[in-house]
Amino acid sequence: MPPFPSDVAFTPAVKVIQKQKGSRAAYSRVEQGREWSTTVTPELREYLSSLDMFYLGTANASGQPYIQYRGGAPGFLKVMDERTLGFADFSGNRQYITLGNLSENPRAFIFLMDYVNGRRIKLWGTARVVENDPDLNDRLLDCEYGGNVERAIVFSIEAWDANCPQHIHKRFAQSVVAPIIEKLQMQVRELQAEIVQARRTQTVSSSGSVAPEESQ
Repeated sequence: MPPFPSDVAFTPAVKVIQKQKGSRAAYSRVEQGREWSTTVTPELREYLSSLDMFYLGTANASGQPYIQYRGGAPGFLKVMDERTLGFADFSGNRQYITLGNLSENPRAFIFLMDYVNGRRIKLWGTARVVENDPDLNDRLLDCEYGGNVERAIVFSIEAWDANCPQHIHKRFAQSVVAPIIEKLQMQVRELQAEIVQARRTQTVSSSGSVAPEESQ
């Protein structure tokens, strides 16, 4: 049987369990029909252009996994060609776990989450660290971040698939929420000022004070 792109995740052991749990037949039909993608489609390119974070998974030679959060300006995970993504690596806590893992095991995984719209995409592939390549660093530079690019990380796609949106909790970026909060706070201040003015007017009316123009 020829390999399918989804075999990167659906190993023989996984397929055995799928059969035991009753889902193998459905996924077998997926393999024969709408299989997983292996290249960057227009839909994936658009999806990446709006995301400001993702999770990068690596593992060391013994298989110990590690997940790292990566964040930046929308679109900082850039499409280099139809099968390659890349991003600039800046100075962090200097543990270098991801770099160490990739030095002995190139297998990598990218988990893309769009919390606002309830969408997630999984990408399997390999990754490599590229040091001392100013042209590549400039190509992947995040212009909205002032740090110096120390190196580049390039991800080669083997397969990717959109995941079920079930159970994704809504979360909004600060850039989306901040203007709304500021507008609401302004409305609150205006209402508070109106309340203070109304109370003053009520106090004057209840005290029986007469306006100057009425006393003449």
